[in-house]
Amino acid sequence: MIMKTFINAFSIAACALAFVGTARAQATVDGKWSAQFDSQIGVQKYTYDFKVDGTNLTGRAFGIRDNGTNDVAITEGTITTNGIFFVEPLKIEDNDIRIEYTGKVSGDEIKLHRKVGDFAEEDLVAKRVKEATATSGVERATADTNSPPAKP
Repeated sequence: MIMKTFINAFSIAACALAFVGTARAQATVDGKWSAQFDSQIGVQKYTYDFKVDGTNLTGRAFGIRDNGTNDVAITEGTITTNGIFFVEPLKIEDNDIRIEYTGKVSGDEIKLHRKVGDFAEEDLVAKRVKEATATSGVERATADTNSPPAKP
């Protein structure tokens, strides 16, 4: 009887910890992240805008590279206590390219591994975009242009 009670209590505690870990990972991934990395086609700059709903990860991937830009919806996204996974379905010219990402969240960084079809792989680090900082900079710039000139 004591062993059964212990096993039940342990199972409940394990489930609770798993839920807390998943909830924490979800809360930390929501929002905008930026990355810059070198690839076979040159330097690429990305902004990922993640939305989390339970264990589902959605959002958009915005990319800038020498030969163009892309703005696509993220598909097949999942989030667990161990990390994240998502696909960037990219179309370049008439070619459909599946880019798979796996990653590990650590504070304001996500270490990502990117597999581009069957022909390229890159490792990159995405960093959280601080919305308050970006907004306050815009507000300051607007305030500076709208304020009356200083009196001599």
